[in-house]
Amino acid sequence: MPSQSIILFMTDRKSIIAPSVLAADFSDIGKALKLVESAGAEWVHLDVMDGCFVPPITFGAQMAAAIRSGTDLPLDTHLMTANPGKHLEAFMKAGVDRFTFHIEAEIHAHRLIGEIHKSGAKAGIAIVPSTPVSLISELLGYIDQVLVMTVNPGWGGQSMIMSTLNKVRTLNEMRKAGAGEYKICIDGGFTGYTAQETWDAGVDAAVMGSAFFNAKNPADALRECRPR
Repeated sequence: MPSQSIILFMTDRKSIIAPSVLAADFSDIGKALKLVESAGAEWVHLDVMDGCFVPPITFGAQMAAAIRSGTDLPLDTHLMTANPGKHLEAFMKAGVDRFTFHIEAEIHAHRLIGEIHKSGAKAGIAIVPSTPVSLISELLGYIDQVLVMTVNPGWGGQSMIMSTLNKVRTLNEMRKAGAGEYKICIDGGFTGYTAQETWDAGVDAAVMGSAFFNAKNPADALRECRPR
């Protein structure tokens, strides 16, 4: 029989859906957050872009603080920025719960992971579609989640690059072999058409953007993406 700690870990990482407010109406973010909560989503995802690591600019810690004041759901923050570590203090003051940075943007990743944990947040590493899992293999035992980008980062509404799910399968096998107790997350092209294959690959948490906020009934759209 699995130990209680293993049972709790498995329960904690089951089929989380995190709507990304990047696809919401910024003029009424409070309404968007109520929609996320009423639909039954587990996390709120914040896509932070700086116009350098990716071309678009979205929002920063001030917006994160406003979102924090509007919901008690965990804030899963994904920094698509150069020098992500210099933003950690501001986002922690804003009240985020999870801080994910791109390995492609950070030379001293191990050090930053330690700083994230010291600040009280969960630490995550993201990889773009062209980055292999092998680039982060030495860090898997230190992190709380891996975010596999299933589209090229920077824009919403893209179709999932299905071959990226092979990286999810690899991460899942490595986790089973004892590489770490990290959640496996994906971001990009998660819809009712791709959801089941995503879950079957071993994903624990999926970001849902325009497929949620642009749906006629977001709650129904979210339910259609639950594992079957």
